[in-house]
Amino acid sequence: MKNLLIATLLLGATAAAQADDALVKKGEYLARAGDCVACHTAKGGQPFAGGLPMETPIGTVYSTNITPHTSGIGQYSFADFDQAVRRGIAKDGSTLYPAMPYPSYARVSEEDMQALYTYFMHGVEPVAQPNKPTDIPWPLSMRWPLSIWRGLFAPEVQAWQAPAGADPVVSRGAYLVEGLGHCGACHTPRALTMQEKALSPADGEQFLAGSAPLEGWIAKSLRGDYKDGLGSWSEAQLVQFLKTGRSDRSAVFGGMSDVVEHSLQHLSDADLTAIARYLKTLPPSDPSDTPHVYDKQVADALWQGDDSKPGASVYIDNCAACHRTDGHGYTRVFPALAGNPVVQTADATSLIHVVLAGGTVPATHAAPSNFTMPAFGWRLSDQEVADVVNFIRTSWGNQGSAVSAADVKHLR
Repeated sequence: MKNLLIATLLLGATAAAQADDALVKKGEYLARAGDCVACHTAKGGQPFAGGLPMETPIGTVYSTNITPHTSGIGQYSFADFDQAVRRGIAKDGSTLYPAMPYPSYARVSEEDMQALYTYFMHGVEPVAQPNKPTDIPWPLSMRWPLSIWRGLFAPEVQAWQAPAGADPVVSRGAYLVEGLGHCGACHTPRALTMQEKALSPADGEQFLAGSAPLEGWIAKSLRGDYKDGLGSWSEAQLVQFLKTGRSDRSAVFGGMSDVVEHSLQHLSDADLTAIARYLKTLPPSDPSDTPHVYDKQVADALWQGDDSKPGASVYIDNCAACHRTDGHGYTRVFPALAGNPVVQTADATSLIHVVLAGGTVPATHAAPSNFTMPAFGWRLSDQEVADVVNFIRTSWGNQGSAVSAADVKHLR
């Protein structure tokens, strides 16, 4: 009888340990989906130990240590953790800056919150690193006005619920995009008071309609517009892009490179499909928008040696070897420029930036090679950059507005 009791206790302990391990693994996956490591890890620093500077209109905010050390969240109860993540309230009762996207996290389920808490407490290495104070001048540094901001703009905590009869795949995508994925934090425009203008499709057509310049890049529209959104992308192309950072139509750049590297490539194919299918349900911001129509006039001119169009000679000398004179590039290696939505956005910041500073498509599990576009800022003048950007934005059927040398100078 005694041996039976011991065996029963051991089996119970083993089952509990396995359950905890499963919860840690689930929490790790959810932390990947939320890309927590991107903001809470400084360059060259320990994962989740904080210290990454984030520029805001009022000054610099540093991400906090969220490892289970006493200098991090080691003394947080689940209730403390939940308050911080879903409500934006720190353990000491102060309001977190909305650089922490708690308006989106308010939609995360309590079950997933429990898994995240278990992971951060038992699956993350504790790191002793005090949090850095913000670099925001007084009186903007005062925290109490943030509680008013939270009351005005942060939604009530309510786990996302699928509408009756909804496609379960689309519903899963909505949960990830609107909640843990917090895609709107970058891809939705913000008001003067810095809140996202929409947190879901129910809030209007500004949801995921693209951002103002952010750290030198534009987070493009994820709506159904052909010109500068996802209207020309198939679901399969979008899944491929999320998983590898490249597709038949484009390649990742800027802050989205980190999202693919640290988050999206680690998600299951089912979740990537759910995200893509959900995004494809979003209608265009401009109902009159039409698909790109390729125009071969410029390609024919370049083939015949005619580089008289402004910016054409700069393009031939610096860009054509990779992106080709017909603007089609090389599939999943050097992105096409003809019909590329990034090329045709109303604000050309991203295109100017990548010409000046270059960029690298990250290596992923599914696409282990990486490709780098060199920086041209050192060899091209402001006028030459403006000329080649305008050439790209108006060739092969593209319909982008003009930029000036002054625009380039400002970004440089």
